[in-house]
Amino acid sequence: MPQGSITNLHIARVKGTPSDPVQEANAISGLGLEGDRSAYEGNTRQVLLVDKAILDEADLNPGQVKENITVTGLDLSGVKAGQVLSIGDSVTMEVVGDCEACGKMDAIRMGLKDSLDGKRGTLAKVLNGGAIKIGDSVNID
Repeated sequence: MPQGSITNLHIARVKGTPSDPVQEANAISGLGLEGDRSAYEGNTRQVLLVDKAILDEADLNPGQVKENITVTGLDLSGVKAGQVLSIGDSVTMEVVGDCEACGKMDAIRMGLKDSLDGKRGTLAKVLNGGAIKIGDSVNID
């Protein structure tokens, strides 16, 4: 089973403002990360995970593309909708699909939308909540 680890965590509290880096976060079943603007009833695009290698390749800082969880040592490009990610001791998230690179990426740097096409990250919804922190393992079940 492939395994990686969390290098960075971010909470996007207010739309249009930078995400806040945090050392740990509380994942809430069916909602997302506590305090994040995407954590609301009915939203399936609750958590965005990005491979740090993608950020490094694009010369981006963790959190810059609004991801919540930055991982290293785990290639997320092959995960499919319906697969489950295990994080730390108890948190599980179901992959709902890829996050499409949008025009907001060009606001960071012109041409970034095209360079991140197909590599923006993986969206997931929280199945089993709990605390997650930097350094926690991330596995594809």
